[in-house]
Amino acid sequence: MAAKNTNRTSDYIEWNTMLTLIRRLYRDGDYRMSLLIGCGSFFGLRISDLRRLTWAMLLDGDKFTINEQKTGKRRTVKINRDFQKHIMDCFKALHIEDRNEKCFLSHKRMVYSTQRINILFKEIKQRYNLKIDHFSTHTMRKTFGRKVFESAGENANMALMRLSELFNHSSPRITKIYLGIREQELLETYDLLDF
Repeated sequence: MAAKNTNRTSDYIEWNTMLTLIRRLYRDGDYRMSLLIGCGSFFGLRISDLRRLTWAMLLDGDKFTINEQKTGKRRTVKINRDFQKHIMDCFKALHIEDRNEKCFLSHKRMVYSTQRINILFKEIKQRYNLKIDHFSTHTMRKTFGRKVFESAGENANMALMRLSELFNHSSPRITKIYLGIREQELLETYDLLDF
């Protein structure tokens, strides 16, 4: 929780930067963080739901269903075919024997807390010299949203409606604010002025 009178928010990272990051983490042997950042960015789930993922959920088909912890709503997530290979590579690299094991266990065999993940993300930001102001667990969800929105092109309004539903926002307007699109549009207003 943010301290009183402070504005804490997370930023998204560019899609290609995220892909490079998960590949570098994998190459450097940090398989769980590579997988966590990939899952967060490809699935758009909150960290509370990512922490509950098991290997069986990720490997036993091309989709899984989860009851969102925050909203209690049931959500089905489709796993990108290319990303499935990365999941399997991480599974093999970690020598997992129990497919019902949670995916994001620490060396102490406990599921990482959100606070611990945020500390690890700060270390990752520094180690890999990421150009992002606020890199946190919520960054992955915003990265997912921005990628969907930007990939939609002329169908951006449809993408906002779908994202609004996926994120359980009350309206696409809230989703625009959440993704920083509204602020970006407002700031572009100043570029319309000549001198």
